[in-house]
Amino acid sequence: MTTDILQRPLSYTQRLERRRVEDIDLVVIHCTELPDMPMARVFGEKIQHPESRTGNSGHFYIDRDGSIEQWVPVDRVAHHVRGFNPKSVGIELVNTGRYPDWFKSDHQQVTEPYPDIQIEALATLLSELEKELPTLENISGHSDLDTDMLPSEDLPEIEIRRKIDPGPHFPWSVIMDSISLNRVKTKDL
Repeated sequence: MTTDILQRPLSYTQRLERRRVEDIDLVVIHCTELPDMPMARVFGEKIQHPESRTGNSGHFYIDRDGSIEQWVPVDRVAHHVRGFNPKSVGIELVNTGRYPDWFKSDHQQVTEPYPDIQIEALATLLSELEKELPTLENISGHSDLDTDMLPSEDLPEIEIRRKIDPGPHFPWSVIMDSISLNRVKTKDL
């Protein structure tokens, strides 16, 4: 890749399952739903899977200033979206999302927009991934693939979406105009 990407492998990267890059055909766009990159790193390092002693994270993280970090090599399976990890690359955009009340019924509106420089960095990264991964053909938002509902924390009788990222402020039209990938949802895969 030619884009300036800071390599910051997670402490458990070597324990993540290896895969053939030829099997990757999907990019999943996420937002961290956390206030900043340092907090995202804390969450990424947290062990969530005791059997493998690994956690949940994307492959790439893009901060609000457009800087990009790679936490997991693309030839490793990162845990970022249920059911699609073996064949996908996860890209996380730093954005507050619903933080800190992710699952409260009255906190389901995302208000933070994505800065232009962050979206430009994403478009550049996606273009480079298209060149580097010849079988890459699809793109989805996390909420396109994880459509589960769950009871809200404060009012269990009200169900909310488990995942809503990248959210309503994500500029899909801008991204889709800059790449040749197809936007897909769970029903399409």
